[in-house]
Amino acid sequence: MDDQLTQLSAALAAQGYRITASRRAILAALVDCGGHVSADDLVERLHEEAANVGRMTVYRTLDLLCHLNLIRPVYQGTGAAHFVLLHQGHHHHLICGSCDRVIEFDDCMLAEIEAVVGQRFNFEVQGHLLEFYGLCEQCRQ
Repeated sequence: MDDQLTQLSAALAAQGYRITASRRAILAALVDCGGHVSADDLVERLHEEAANVGRMTVYRTLDLLCHLNLIRPVYQGTGAAHFVLLHQGHHHHLICGSCDRVIEFDDCMLAEIEAVVGQRFNFEVQGHLLEFYGLCEQCRQ
């Protein structure tokens, strides 16, 4: 957790953003919940641990983290976005269409595809969020 928190703080600082006590609390809560959380759940969590962090500060910080490609919003049928941390610029899900189970995996074999897509469309790929949809082992049985 500390390593990930340090990396996020360093990424903000490298772009010229200050690491305020509120931002540090938000980053810590985001990392602590595994990098999967809705904005409202993050606000609730922070009010339990750091009551002085305001709702708008949380929303602005989430927007900033999205802008810097450190997190991405995902919409999985719940209506509200859940934010996921992009570990080393990427994040992957397997999503069961029957039970809605989400399986995360970090193995990334997409570097070659990123290069091809980037070259083909003259686009600088800075990260990706990959989701595969199908049926989990339990639902297939």
